[in-house]
Amino acid sequence: MAKKKIEKDSPISEEKVTNNVSENVEPTDTTSTTEDAAVSEEILEERSIAQKLLSLYHLQQIYSKIDKIRILRGELPEEVRDLEDACEGKTTRIAKYKDEIEEFRRKVVGEETKMKDALALIKRYEEQINNVRNNREYDSLNKEIEYQKLEIQLAEKNKGKYVAEIEGKTTDINLVDEKLKELSEILEVKKRELNVIIEETEIEEKELIEEAEKHKLLVDQRLLIAFERIRKNARNGLAIVQIERDACGGCFSTIPPQRQLDIRLHKKIIVCEACGRIFIDKQLVESQEN
Repeated sequence: MAKKKIEKDSPISEEKVTNNVSENVEPTDTTSTTEDAAVSEEILEERSIAQKLLSLYHLQQIYSKIDKIRILRGELPEEVRDLEDACEGKTTRIAKYKDEIEEFRRKVVGEETKMKDALALIKRYEEQINNVRNNREYDSLNKEIEYQKLEIQLAEKNKGKYVAEIEGKTTDINLVDEKLKELSEILEVKKRELNVIIEETEIEEKELIEEAEKHKLLVDQRLLIAFERIRKNARNGLAIVQIERDACGGCFSTIPPQRQLDIRLHKKIIVCEACGRIFIDKQLVESQEN
């Protein structure tokens, strides 16, 4: 009995403890670890796509605010540009008319010079005709006198035509000048209206543009290029839209249920087959806003 008691109270060897631990520990499941890593990677990828979509959506919201400011200005900028072009065109036309008038005046002076020269020749020929020695010289001088008289008539005719042109161009200048004054007055009014609106919205627009530039840095470059291209071609400036009543929020084309499910999963960037706009899940937007 004493012998058995001694064996029971004897210390346990280190080797025995080690063996017992080894026997109790189950081998590691490598398949389970691989699956967990794949799931984690998939979750990260989904978050990445969701974040890209949200960044685009926030950028779209900023651009929409900028668009509203520019719509507030209405067609005033275009009207101002059109009026400026019209005023510039009329100013150019007036300058052209003035150049033509100067040219006609030079021609009038030229015709007057011809007339003076012809009169001087006639006077000289008339003096010579009194000293002729035969009929042949007399006839020759008379022909020269008649020719110079015809030159005077032609010069008077040309002068009258050029004077009429000058009068016509002067009338045109007066008409264009009146229209120019009228357009200039309208232009000044439109410019004042535009300046008032710009002053009211300039600071806000500048801040929004700066905010948009910051958001651009958060978006993948290729995705940003596609986004801006879509926005440029879209009539309402929307490049990323939600699904509204089972239809695209941009072109209102019907979206099949399976495609709607893919959009809600946001595992990849999905675009509308009809208009090319990028889709974003409504619940994703609402969760972000909340």
